[in-house]
Amino acid sequence: MPSTAQARRSAGLSPLSQRRLVLALGLGLAVSTLWAAAASYYLVFHDEMLARFVSRQSAMQFTYEERIGTLQRALDRAAAERNAERGSVESRLSALTERQALIEKRHGLLSGLGGAAAPIDLPPPAPIPVAEPAARVQKPFPTPELRMGGEDRAEAAGRVSSARLSRLEDALHRVAEAQSRAAAGIALQAGRSAERFRDLIARTGLSPARFDPPPGGVGGPLVPLGPDAFEQALAEARRQIEEETHLRRVTAALPFRQPLPGEIALTSSFGARLDPFTRGYALHTGVDMRAETGAPVRATAAGRITAAEYAGGYGNMVEVDHGRGLVTRYAHLSGTAVSVGQRVEAGSVVGFAGSTGRSTGSHLHYETRIDGEPVDPQRFLKAGAQFVFAD
Repeated sequence: MPSTAQARRSAGLSPLSQRRLVLALGLGLAVSTLWAAAASYYLVFHDEMLARFVSRQSAMQFTYEERIGTLQRALDRAAAERNAERGSVESRLSALTERQALIEKRHGLLSGLGGAAAPIDLPPPAPIPVAEPAARVQKPFPTPELRMGGEDRAEAAGRVSSARLSRLEDALHRVAEAQSRAAAGIALQAGRSAERFRDLIARTGLSPARFDPPPGGVGGPLVPLGPDAFEQALAEARRQIEEETHLRRVTAALPFRQPLPGEIALTSSFGARLDPFTRGYALHTGVDMRAETGAPVRATAAGRITAAEYAGGYGNMVEVDHGRGLVTRYAHLSGTAVSVGQRVEAGSVVGFAGSTGRSTGSHLHYETRIDGEPVDPQRFLKAGAQFVFAD
């Protein structure tokens, strides 16, 4: 049997070539083994690797979507807050517009109270800034930078709007308070004027209630006034003005004027006196005033002529009925200038001074009567000296 060396020699391979061949065969066997092992591992663990890869990808996608959802919710919340703030601004602006319209209406009411209301400056309507939504920036997904920048701008604009609205609210509140004070001041002024007229009437011995209009039927549903200070002050002002107007008319209708011009010189007063003819005590039912014959005698208040004739001791006499039981008489006239039934105004000439009837010389006998009873005319003359007539 041939030996190994002989076999090698018979094959024609040198020892070096033989070692190289063995090395190449070994390397090929190793590569084949590795490839077989890798292929076997891939075939065995392919599904598990794919599942892990898909799981990692799913986790990354979930994390990404969760981040996007968180940012979107933040943006939605910020947008909702801006919308709520914008709605609040619009609501406040609407309320301010209504309040300013009410203030302007109340100003007109105050101006209509006899012109007694002082002018009140109303603040002009201020422009109300409304925050505009932040510009949208195109990015793959919302970022904190975008969210914070838009919210900061919206919040700053909202603060500006709120501050301006607050200033306008304060201004309108001050105007409303000034209107309430003005209405209260008008009521106080009218009340004082009414009290002055009431005092003048009382000085004549008459009760102001005597001239109250007859009561009529009243009624209606009960609608209590609310707690609004202006409404209460306005109601009181109207009541006081109505009372003052009524008393002013009553006062203007009373015989407060003088029947003769200039300074009055009395030659005989009202009451008990020595009669110039009998030299005994008698009641003098009026006052005698010095006057030249032919001097014009004027009505001391408006009224209707109820007598214009010769009346015994009165001589030529004119009687004027002023209503409410109040009458004035002008006697010893040299002549009359009116006729019965005629309507005369205060200051109208009713006759001329003289010395007719039971008289010792030219003068004017002047009487005032209440419900047919003579009263001292000086009550009216003294009170009238304090009254300013609107002639």
